[in-house]
Amino acid sequence: MEVLDIAKVEELPINEEIRVPEVMVIGPNGEKMGLKKIQDALTLANYAGLDLVLMNSEGNIKVAKIMDYNKYRYERQKKLKEAQKKQRESNKDIKEYRLSPVIDVGDFETRRRNAESYLLKGHKIKAFIRFKGRQMARPEAGKDVLLKFAEGLKDCSTIESEPKLEGRQMWMMLAPQKKEGK
Repeated sequence: MEVLDIAKVEELPINEEIRVPEVMVIGPNGEKMGLKKIQDALTLANYAGLDLVLMNSEGNIKVAKIMDYNKYRYERQKKLKEAQKKQRESNKDIKEYRLSPVIDVGDFETRRRNAESYLLKGHKIKAFIRFKGRQMARPEAGKDVLLKFAEGLKDCSTIESEPKLEGRQMWMMLAPQKKEGK
């Protein structure tokens, strides 16, 4: 997964950095001003008190826009930061907790408290029980433990998927509760 780096945002050539003879000029309000020589385009930008920014250097016709470049960079960085924030939100981990049908009260409470702190951080929880030997004869005991685990976390989580038995393992997913402000 690629993380965007705001410091490495590519800089566009502006004003005297533009090294092409002619550009298609777009005005500050988005209107096309036609094909102009670079000196004429720079004069127009200076007259408007803005920068001439080379937006597209590919192809036959180079496109330059008259705009406030610092404002443009600021807006672009703001969008990148927002994209990074959304990327972090979607990269929440799934923490696994292994329980047992015959788990002791102390162990159960320790796992519940640990899972609660993880849920409050916004991560998902996968609780599972691996049955051994004769425990497979009573899978409902494992289901009771998983439901008791979910009941202990009901104030900070919701059950995303009910307990399911797959082979010798029963599992369920818990997701953090949605915050009221969002």
